[in-house]
Amino acid sequence: MQKNNILYVVVPCYNEEEVLEQTTKVLTKKMKEMIEKKIISEKSKIMYVNDGSKDKTWQLIEEYNKKNPFICGLKLSRNRGHQNALLAGLMTAKKYADMVVSMDADLQDDIDVLDDFVDAYNDGNEIVYGVRSSRKKDTFFKRNTAQLYYKIMKKMGVDIVYNHADYRLMSKRALEELENYQEVNLFLRGIVPLIGFKTTTVEYERKERFAGVSKYPLKKMLNFAMEGILSFSVTPLRMITITGLLIAFISFLFLIYVVIGHFLNGNVAGWTTIVTLVSFFGGFQIFCIGIIGEYLGKIYMETKKRPRYIIEQELTEHEKN
Repeated sequence: MQKNNILYVVVPCYNEEEVLEQTTKVLTKKMKEMIEKKIISEKSKIMYVNDGSKDKTWQLIEEYNKKNPFICGLKLSRNRGHQNALLAGLMTAKKYADMVVSMDADLQDDIDVLDDFVDAYNDGNEIVYGVRSSRKKDTFFKRNTAQLYYKIMKKMGVDIVYNHADYRLMSKRALEELENYQEVNLFLRGIVPLIGFKTTTVEYERKERFAGVSKYPLKKMLNFAMEGILSFSVTPLRMITITGLLIAFISFLFLIYVVIGHFLNGNVAGWTTIVTLVSFFGGFQIFCIGIIGEYLGKIYMETKKRPRYIIEQELTEHEKN
């Protein structure tokens, strides 16, 4: 049974100066407790990833790195988004750690289940998903749209863990396999289950945000949701094809109706209906072209092979030693 493995906790940060001091206190205390219990190695670290913050987030990380032996940090050259920042941290941490936990900086993820994560890892699990036990604290709108989204993803054939965000533990082996996934359009919640290996889940109660505001307003949430669907499923394209065939069939029936009406009555009534139908199908065609354009845009970005992130500066204990 494996014990005293090196654990790195990767925390993406974007304008988190309001929460960073408390997050550091809480995580440091937890790491010390786990080391004292001999659950993890004393070489374990907390890695903050600064994703192009505009406030004092990076200055705070530098300060904590000098005073706190548990703190190390990465500074990305510019804002690349949560998923890219998270990936940067994971790929860097895997060089030093046996297992890596990813979590948000807002203290909504319950750190007390880190013990359960490590226990599951010691039991042979390469990936451990943190799963919310309930969504009682969410608003009615957020709770129901989230549940609908998971159902849609499942219907489209996307293997996604229900009520799981990005709070998870991954072994070095799993991270090495994750590195082989080179797509630019990142949706880690969909990519990680593709890796396989032995996995399990740990339930936890999600807390209220300690301070600051959410970095995922409605617009970003919608973009993120669309990213997940279009990056992992071609079902929207198939739906367009099926709908197109259905419309063609209905149009053929309408054509027969018009021809028969012409010979029987000499004229065809219902021009308002025709104009309405033309307007509707014209709008639907534009919508379909938009969906296709989204896929083409993603293919275009993938073919460029641009780097997903650039690390400007790295603060680690390894550099000091």
